[in-house]
Amino acid sequence: MALKFHQQIISDLLEDSNGGLVILSSGLSLAKLIASLLILHSPSQGTLLLLLSPASQSLKSRILHQISSLDSPPPTEITSDLPANQRHSLYSSGNPFFITPRILIVDLLTQRIPVSSLAGIFILNAHSLSETSTEAFIVRIVKTLNASAYVRAFSDRPQAMVSGFAKTERTMRALFLRRLHLWPRFQLDVSQELEREPPEVVDIRVSMSSYMVGIQKAIIQVMDACLKEMRKTNKVDVDDLTVESGLFKSFDEIVRRQLDPIWHTLGKRTRQLVSDLKTLRKLLDYLVRYDAVSFLKFLDTLRVAESYRSVWLFAESSYKIFDFAKKRVYRLIKVSEVKSKEHVKNTSGKKRKLKGDNTSAEAVGGATATNGDTGVVIEEVLEEAPKWKVLREILLETQEEREKQTLSELDNISDNNGIVLVACKDERSCMQLEDCITNNPQKVMREEWEMYLLSKIEIRNVQTPQKKKQKTPKGFGILDGVVPVTTIQSSEGSSVCRQEHEALMVAASSIRKLGKTTASGNNNPEAQVDKASSTKGKAKKESSSLRRPIRSCSKKKRNSEPEIVTGSENEEKVSEASTSGPRETSDAHPDGAKKLPPVHFYALESDQPILDVLKPFVIIVYHPDMGFVREIEVYKAENPLKKLKIYFLFYDESTEVQKFEASIRRENGAFESLIRQKSSMMIPVDQDGLCIGSNSSTDYPASSTQNSLTRKAGGRKEIEKETQVIVDMREFMSSLPNVLHQKGMKIIPVTLEVGDYILSPSICVERKSIQDLFQSFTSGRLFHQVEMMSRYYRIPVLLIEFSQDKSFSFQSANDISDDVTPYNIISKLSLLVLHFPRLRILWSRSLHATAEIFTTLKSNQDEPDETRAIRVGVPSEEGIIENDIRAENYNTSAVEFLRRLPGVSDANYRSIMEKCKSLSELASLPVEELAEIMGGHKVAKSLREFLDAKYPTLL
Repeated sequence: MALKFHQQIISDLLEDSNGGLVILSSGLSLAKLIASLLILHSPSQGTLLLLLSPASQSLKSRILHQISSLDSPPPTEITSDLPANQRHSLYSSGNPFFITPRILIVDLLTQRIPVSSLAGIFILNAHSLSETSTEAFIVRIVKTLNASAYVRAFSDRPQAMVSGFAKTERTMRALFLRRLHLWPRFQLDVSQELEREPPEVVDIRVSMSSYMVGIQKAIIQVMDACLKEMRKTNKVDVDDLTVESGLFKSFDEIVRRQLDPIWHTLGKRTRQLVSDLKTLRKLLDYLVRYDAVSFLKFLDTLRVAESYRSVWLFAESSYKIFDFAKKRVYRLIKVSEVKSKEHVKNTSGKKRKLKGDNTSAEAVGGATATNGDTGVVIEEVLEEAPKWKVLREILLETQEEREKQTLSELDNISDNNGIVLVACKDERSCMQLEDCITNNPQKVMREEWEMYLLSKIEIRNVQTPQKKKQKTPKGFGILDGVVPVTTIQSSEGSSVCRQEHEALMVAASSIRKLGKTTASGNNNPEAQVDKASSTKGKAKKESSSLRRPIRSCSKKKRNSEPEIVTGSENEEKVSEASTSGPRETSDAHPDGAKKLPPVHFYALESDQPILDVLKPFVIIVYHPDMGFVREIEVYKAENPLKKLKIYFLFYDESTEVQKFEASIRRENGAFESLIRQKSSMMIPVDQDGLCIGSNSSTDYPASSTQNSLTRKAGGRKEIEKETQVIVDMREFMSSLPNVLHQKGMKIIPVTLEVGDYILSPSICVERKSIQDLFQSFTSGRLFHQVEMMSRYYRIPVLLIEFSQDKSFSFQSANDISDDVTPYNIISKLSLLVLHFPRLRILWSRSLHATAEIFTTLKSNQDEPDETRAIRVGVPSEEGIIENDIRAENYNTSAVEFLRRLPGVSDANYRSIMEKCKSLSELASLPVEELAEIMGGHKVAKSLREFLDAKYPTLL
């Protein structure tokens, strides 16, 4: 059942025959809206095409699910595997189809589509469009051939629609649209619909541990210090440089967008600061998402990867991050303290629980006894995530409520599977939480800890064989804790690090020995039982304190933070969850006193319709997400009679709360900006009232100026011939064919073996973006491509195309060295030109500059031949054909040998090949004929002397 505001959007779209742009708040069931429009489509109206991009694949799966749930035939996808005649029949069928922009634009240019039979086009990712995108190219061609076809564009990312200058207005002009439909969450119809029957909401604020608070405070201080350093450059908008904006992924895009044009002028420190801010944002996210051991492991990785070039590691507060992260997992104590504790506990008859069981304690004690140089031993802390206990208590509370309900209510719940849905951000968190509920949380932490220690042993084993081969150490053995230099060896700081590392190695070796003994014999299970019972006691003590922060929220509080949702295999996991939930809890509690309800864990990484499939009656939002919370609201509005209880888990006074609240503010601010833009937006229209797109060819006059026209026959315009460019099919991934079409060139898409663009019978262009250029040099592909172009075309051209919003240089002038080095891009280009003297390199600042260059190159040139361009370099089954330009007609090894002979150059080797059919015929010619063919007596004499020279012998 479609909601009322969905019905209003549909009616607004159907009123306008030209289409429109719809911008929704994230999570307001965009897939359901599009599915409803597809069901209303009739084949008599014509064929409907839905443009797919890689980013809209998850939306496609949701649309298909919504259509199948309504027992309607889903649209199929048109792929390049279908033959041309079959695609033509599909385009004429009148049904809706999914299709990628690359396939559709090629079919439009090759006239395989009856454009008159098209009803319209759906664009699912309007926020990612620009004037040069392929979608705009498609709409321009369709509107030129069929003005009655409608275009409907959709987006649920309002923040992306306000980035840049007048992006929404430019997008609407590119798509020939006049109407903008805005539907924010605070719109009156939407808010009334979603708040009529709100679910029961419980907001739980979990206090972070003292170490987590210290780490978060230290990260924010370091981030603030990095932002202050970046402000000193005076090259970035200071208003955007706040800690709050630094919590979002878009912050990196904002900073890079401002710095890209001057990136080559920035120093290494400023570039590193941009990377460091991204790293610090990850740390803040991982702090509240992952357990203590995983967070420490990530920090160790950062220390190794970024130690010598990172700026944030040298900030004043950075040491607190590493110190507190270690204290959450372990701490160092002296051996004397351990022995005194053991003595007291042994005399009192109590078991030592330092290592979780007696065997590990004895192993550690034995290791420290044999390794007396360290003087310290590792004591495990293994701090659990505070949310884990809260989650378990919520599940227990839910189970108690289910047991208190009447039989009729239980029957009603069983119809809905009685499932509790736990929404986490990623798959790893789901697996770990499932493990925590199934097993003891301390057991989960201990497994992570053991894996952490064993990974350190593996690293040491990798390093050890290399070290044994060296008689004298040449550096610092950080992983082994061996410091050969005497000055540093005597320092206190390094000795502490060495002792800590050796203590970790001892603990790791004891765990390895323990693993071997448990594999062969029985280990002492009593310690584990003691641990489980102790955690139960702690959970009971904290249950009373946890109920204090639980409070019921108002309707407006049901919003969350923007990321996208994934479910694993839906219905299979439903059955698994319903059967495995109680069984797992009975494994965790052998006495069976406390059972848990069936739990399904859901990863917020993809866009699966999990709520419609599972129909849960309790939802625990473990990692709050704005889009998912809106989906819950829509789900409850569609099922007003269903009882639904929602728990929100937040870390109190954390960046998680900050990020959640800031995401709502950002979306509301984006809609307010769009509302202001809509009131002052100016869309040009023609005499018939149709929108004039900014990409129309009328915006680009002919290259000749008005002054030159007035000097010829009183200003009479010359009849311009249609210029055409042959373009390789793979080039439609870029926007250059679109820009060339804007300039009035006819685009002929074919499959080319040699080159990317054929401008004339003698000019072949290989286009490279900066990233592709570096990759092609690394793989050696560019050498082969230039070699093929030089073989078949008189003027081979390498086009190096820069992005318009980035710096027009590879590197700063200070970084260019005087010598040729194998790793320098300038050196590689120089060697390429030396090897292929006829190669021409063109540097283009942007797509429009490339179009101007192509126009200049094509002046006074013949138009390229399509059939000849297709045959160039293509192997043939017939073998050698006279006057053909296929691959078999060239004996490449003989040509290469000829070009290396004395006197043979690029100027005369083609004339030699025309006069002589083979190398043997060339060797038999006298000097006079060679001079006539080669264009000089001197070069002919040098070749003749080389061919007649006797081979020196010892006799």
